[in-house]
Amino acid sequence: MSESGLPRLAHNKVTALGGMIALATLMAIILMIVADVLTERSNPYFDIILLIILPTILIFGLLLIPLGMWLTWRRQRRTRVDEITGWPVVDLNLPSHRNATLVFVLGTVVFILLSSFGVYQAYHYSESVEFCGELCHTVMQPQYAAYKESSHARVSCTACHVGYGADWYAKSKLSGAYQVYATLADVFPRPIPTPIENLRPARETCEQCHWPEKHYSGRVREFVHYRYDEANTPWYLEMLIKTGGDESEGLHASGIHWHINKDVLIEYAARDEGRQDIPWVRYTNGRTGEVVVFQDTEAPLAEESLAGKELRRMDCLDCHNRPSHVFHSPDHLMDRLLLTGRISKALPEIKSIAVNVMVSEYDSAQEAHEAISAKLRSYYASEYPGLSETHSVEVDSAVVAVQHAFARNIFPGMKAQWSVYPSNIGHFSDIGCMRCHAGYHRAEDGRTITHECNACHTILAQGPVGDIEVAESQEGSEFRHPEDIDKAWLEMGCYECHDGTQP
Repeated sequence: MSESGLPRLAHNKVTALGGMIALATLMAIILMIVADVLTERSNPYFDIILLIILPTILIFGLLLIPLGMWLTWRRQRRTRVDEITGWPVVDLNLPSHRNATLVFVLGTVVFILLSSFGVYQAYHYSESVEFCGELCHTVMQPQYAAYKESSHARVSCTACHVGYGADWYAKSKLSGAYQVYATLADVFPRPIPTPIENLRPARETCEQCHWPEKHYSGRVREFVHYRYDEANTPWYLEMLIKTGGDESEGLHASGIHWHINKDVLIEYAARDEGRQDIPWVRYTNGRTGEVVVFQDTEAPLAEESLAGKELRRMDCLDCHNRPSHVFHSPDHLMDRLLLTGRISKALPEIKSIAVNVMVSEYDSAQEAHEAISAKLRSYYASEYPGLSETHSVEVDSAVVAVQHAFARNIFPGMKAQWSVYPSNIGHFSDIGCMRCHAGYHRAEDGRTITHECNACHTILAQGPVGDIEVAESQEGSEFRHPEDIDKAWLEMGCYECHDGTQP
């Protein structure tokens, strides 16, 4: 022991530096804890500093203390200074050694307890929605904005992206380590790609709440589309969606959820990484053992290509691929704004001009915000001069509504929008169901994957106000297109014309 009461080995620059770092960091942690208790704040950066960054610096400082002592001991042993030839000896019969040991043991226990609490808090914070959505604000802003308005807004991000179990937790943290680096180094892609290859199977996440054994009854849904004419004429379409459930049996059983029947195994090989081009499908009946392979007759998958493909077992995410991060198209957004009354239908051509404004290219969200206001106001001022006075409130409301819709669904900085992230539910503006149900997938025995509209839905009513056609039988009505295109809708997919902008 030296006169200062510290071991002689502690008199070195490394140990002194470690002690100063540890002491300063400890004081900073205490001050931040006091501030956290006394003030109300909502800042993800505060938590990341308090729970992760400062504790890491504290541990680094504490490690420097014994490291400096060890380096000093090695140097003294090598030069035989003070005849130190062996490891330091702790003699509890000496009061100074006994007191130092007591302080060390008590300090270690307290540090472990505090560290355990800190690690626990850091673990929960790193699993929080705030951590995922707000910490990397620029990177995750599009996904976070869509998530907050989704049906899963009260489900934590990790419930779907990680799930239960230590193995997937470890995988997510290892993946997150690179994501932190990519964010700090500004080398992340724009837009952020959908992590298809890293997603956990839906049976281990989604099916914890939505289990296949549950029976799903049919649902009646009403769709209202507004036309691109001066009067924004509404076109109504009421459908019975045949959701189906676990009761369905057989190759062509009705009900959309037949695909996840426990006695049915659907496997497929995709030609692209986004799984939007599916040329090969295999069906296995778990009860009879029957196996049927369907190939896309328009563009079949060669045997050598199939050998190198990883077969995927179909699950919830193959259709519900955007359950919490949907980016709506301008066409869909305007239909919703007009239907809910946030934009007045009395504004002539409002759907057409608003969609055109939203699909324009912008360098930033601020530029888009200003352009939407300027273009809408100037259009009505020039094309409908009197309207600016008689409907000024409606024009103002339309500007605000379109700006808000744009800000929640289109992100110029991250190049994120509806066309980048297709949704596989339905087949209106994205290929969706028609990846397999376009009528081209055929088996060797001549059977095809059904292309019948009524297999999944039945039209109950359709048409404009004053001329709505109501189905007279359980088979429903044949689809009636708002425009006179004869039978062209039977020969091509809706998504081939309706890309989310204008028809």
